[in-house]
Amino acid sequence: MSDWSEMAQILQESLKLSLPPVAVSFRDSVPESIPLFDGAVPAGCVFWEKAAHAAFATSSKDHDLCSIGVYTHNLKDPSPNYESELQTVMQVLGQLDYVRPADMALIPVLERRSKYVIYAPLAQCPAVPDAVVLFSDASRSLILAEAVQQVELGIPPAMGRPACSAIAQAINSDRAALSLGCCGARAYIDALSDDVAMWVLPGTKLGEYTQRVRILANANATLGKFHELRRADVVAGARPTYAQSMSRLQG
Repeated sequence: MSDWSEMAQILQESLKLSLPPVAVSFRDSVPESIPLFDGAVPAGCVFWEKAAHAAFATSSKDHDLCSIGVYTHNLKDPSPNYESELQTVMQVLGQLDYVRPADMALIPVLERRSKYVIYAPLAQCPAVPDAVVLFSDASRSLILAEAVQQVELGIPPAMGRPACSAIAQAINSDRAALSLGCCGARAYIDALSDDVAMWVLPGTKLGEYTQRVRILANANATLGKFHELRRADVVAGARPTYAQSMSRLQG
């Protein structure tokens, strides 16, 4: 499966996403069809939400108000005040005992450096994205976790702060990452509500994830109904076998 529009539709419908899947690509040049971002945001994570509706490209200056994001994305040509801003942020986080010096080594940083980050709705992605960002509630995260386990034969890590490091984790490892967000991302992104987590899927295997998501979403819907009927029967005093419960479901 290689049609980005089709995959976007399957993912959105199967996972009942409130926000369309967002493609993220790191490049040293920008296609003529993609406009440069015009405006200011308090943090780079805001771009994920904006990109659900339109494609655009950013450079390090657009991420200037978020030194942590510039750091995890390893962007070229950071502003002259980047280092001092990053040090100030780390001092504040250290004073709060939130991020200790030893913790910095555990925060994923994109291994390659790029000049631009291109954001777009997955359905409009011009080429294979480096990563795809999904905002999913807990019940649909179950489906994603099952799909990822079947594709990768392993369990994705559940990551905390900063949320943007999940993109670096997924791209560096070529494996999916689950981010529980961070207080900054949850403050800046309306879609990242208390009941929602962020998933990042590497673009190289998006077709495989999408196929399994579609199958598992259908299976979970069927099994969910099966268990609802079985619960009702047991509450009513019956002791059905699985075969009897399945027969009732099919009837």
